[in-house]
Amino acid sequence: MDSRNITFMFYGLAAVWAVLAIYVGMLAARERNLKRELEGLRHMVEERK
Repeated sequence: MDSRNITFMFYGLAAVWAVLAIYVGMLAARERNLKRELEGLRHMVEERK
């Protein structure tokens, strides 16, 4: 295998892992926001009782 092919494969895999890490980070941030919003709604419901 040509060393240039290995370099391209490495960069391709690194790009895929970077995109995957960004996606997982975005999902985690979205989950935190949803939990915060749900807690606010629970608080509002408790105040009405």
